[in-house]
Amino acid sequence: MKTKLLVLLVMSCTTGATFAQAKPNPFLKKKNEAVAPTRKTVVYQVFTRLFGNKNTTNKPWGTIEENGVGKFNDFTNEALQEIKKLGVTHIWYTGVPHHDVIRDYTKYGISNDDPDVVKGRAGSPYAVKDYYNVNPDLAVNPAKRLEEFQALLARTHANGLKAIIDIVPNHIARNYHSLSNPRGVKDFGADDNTAVEYDRNNNFYYIPGKAFEVPTSDTYKPLNGEKNPLIDGKFTEFPAKWTGNGSRQAKPDSNDWYETVKVNYGIKPDGSKDFPELPAGYDRLGYAEHYAFWKDKDVPSSWKKFRDIALYWTAKGVDGFRYDMAEMVPYEFWSYMNSAIKMKNPDAFLLAEVYNPKEYRNYIRLGKMDYLYDKVETYDHLKAVIQGKTLPDGLSDIQKGMADIEHHMLHFLDNHDEQRLASAAFAGSPEKGKPLMVVSATISSSPTMIYFGQEVGEAGNVDGGFGKPTRTSIFDYVGVPNHQRWMNGGKFDGGQLTQKEAALRDFYSRLLNFTINSDALMGHFKEIQSANRNITEDYSPGIYSYVRWSTKEKLIVVTNFSWVTTSNFELKVPSEVIAKWQLPEGTYTVTDKLYDSTALLKVANGSATMKLTIKPSESFIFKLP
Repeated sequence: MKTKLLVLLVMSCTTGATFAQAKPNPFLKKKNEAVAPTRKTVVYQVFTRLFGNKNTTNKPWGTIEENGVGKFNDFTNEALQEIKKLGVTHIWYTGVPHHDVIRDYTKYGISNDDPDVVKGRAGSPYAVKDYYNVNPDLAVNPAKRLEEFQALLARTHANGLKAIIDIVPNHIARNYHSLSNPRGVKDFGADDNTAVEYDRNNNFYYIPGKAFEVPTSDTYKPLNGEKNPLIDGKFTEFPAKWTGNGSRQAKPDSNDWYETVKVNYGIKPDGSKDFPELPAGYDRLGYAEHYAFWKDKDVPSSWKKFRDIALYWTAKGVDGFRYDMAEMVPYEFWSYMNSAIKMKNPDAFLLAEVYNPKEYRNYIRLGKMDYLYDKVETYDHLKAVIQGKTLPDGLSDIQKGMADIEHHMLHFLDNHDEQRLASAAFAGSPEKGKPLMVVSATISSSPTMIYFGQEVGEAGNVDGGFGKPTRTSIFDYVGVPNHQRWMNGGKFDGGQLTQKEAALRDFYSRLLNFTINSDALMGHFKEIQSANRNITEDYSPGIYSYVRWSTKEKLIVVTNFSWVTTSNFELKVPSEVIAKWQLPEGTYTVTDKLYDSTALLKVANGSATMKLTIKPSESFIFKLP
């Protein structure tokens, strides 16, 4: 792999493209909009069920008694303070809404879930069974589960953090049934006309005259073939509904999202829209104008149901939402719901999973999303770089292409859906992931997200049963080994970390805390990669460099993606940058904000140079005095 990286980087060494200066913080403030953030946001995603689990058994397909489970109460003040000290501003509590789970909670009035339509034993957090309550697994007393979650919200806020939870609007569990509906709220599908495939006010799409059939597979058996009174290869549903990923088969494929059913938002089976559309120019208007537009409009039933769900959790103190597979739902609905949320909480943090770059601006400007995943461009490119498949130079064109929306494109390297950064399938080690993290966190003004355990090198090696390496399972009762060493039996002091793991967490803390306090990172960006790639001697293929600045702060960022090559070169800062910075001629001592090393920046004849030695996987964030 080392040889492969060097060969590919050398073979791929081409002239970098020039990149015009991006506008500072293009999170435009419109009438009645929330004030644009002045500092970076850092989101810490935790899989709530796994965070506090101290059990290290990790038996594949293990029960909750065998493998253990974390609780809301495990997020103690000490735990939350340590998360905050890492440089975190928001916590995304993943898997909170009550989803299907293979455990008997009937004494609390909760029906058992059928393993034939549940993935794993602990269940998928994206097959929500009751949107007005929380997962009983997470409570010490399941009868008081909602109260325990509200206590967690209160602790989160008391420790200076904001709380985000999931909303999954595209699909719900096949056996959805709420025990907690507020007065006057009916379950999804309660008023549907099931004799037709589609009706504007049906909550689901139907396959009239056909019963649902459980998918079959030669490679998968519910609960790994374990005997269970509910496992019979059947699930009663007549007529059958469309499956969550859009399958229109009464018997979906085992690779479909068969445990869920698709929600109807007024999109006809032929793809046409059956609801009012936003007039021209609304991409330039704020949430208040969007809210006013929808106030007197007749909209599909599902729109109202999900708006009410979001407002229910907003009223309970949730500070924002992460929307699963948002691009499978029309952006007009998002305008309707997000504007309603913002009218209640202008500072609500609204993050969407969207993977189609051609639709980014629609979901931001028309759907009123605050942030979208920057997965298919920045994330995918960084992954390709560290795997030796391409040069880092392409990052410049990515930033140029998104200059008008860069603030809205949340950066991450690890989450519950993706392979762990430290895994053999991604970076190969947590140390090799460090330069990716520096670039991800400093190249734009967008929020940064990390996934619990990432900061201590969790590689996702546990085989949970349904969930396999190299992802941390979201379907099973498992422990997260590196994270558990940091947790240290509930002390949350890193007492069991190895020296390398402790050093890695220190790196993350230094980096993230710098980003949330940096003025320059909310300002201008310019790559200096092309200027150096073309003419700088010994500027190795794995090097990437750029500058960030505001009126208060000037930064030079240099990172080395190679894990074998130490580079010695004289970095050039072009005259265009020096002119914008208005730097007089002279020598300046610049200080690295990660580890406090220094270098000399020499300004002469309108440009500047700086001699550097940069080790494998090393990065510098130099700040000018």
